Amino acid sequence: MKIGELSAASSTPVETIRYYEREGLLPSPARTQGNFRMYEGMHLERLQFVRHCRSLDMSLDEVRLLLRFKDAPGAGCGDVNALLDEHIGHVSRRIEELRLLEKQLQELRQRCCDERSAEECGILAGLSEAAHEPSATSKEPTHLRSVHSH
Repeated sequence: MKIGELSAASSTPVETIRYYEREGLLPSPARTQGNFRMYEGMHLERLQFVRHCRSLDMSLDEVRLLLRFKDAPGAGCGDVNALLDEHIGHVSRRIEELRLLEKQLQELRQRCCDERSAEECGILAGLSEAAHEPSATSKEPTHLRSVHSH
């Protein structure tokens, strides 16, 4: 199948497929005499595996490691277990960060409970005050940090 067919079969944009190839997550397909990529069923299966891992917010490095184990079916899976345990820890920390963010936003929302002019808006004032605090500019943003780019 050509890349467009693989894209349709996997609901994956063509550019993402090419990106995964460049990253070594998908093996390079054979090419026709006209230099078209020709994908096989194993490409589709592997792409679906990668996409599912990414939907679980796994990084490319995590997916790469899982694929190494998938490609060596006789190997032990202790490291796979450890990888998943570590990923669960990352997710738990992100949940804590999101709860803190939710609390901060709720507190900010309480600063303006009715419609006022923008210059009297408690939310805008609170945002301005917080932006001028020394910790606001030096603190690393944590809001919805994602481990992947595609």
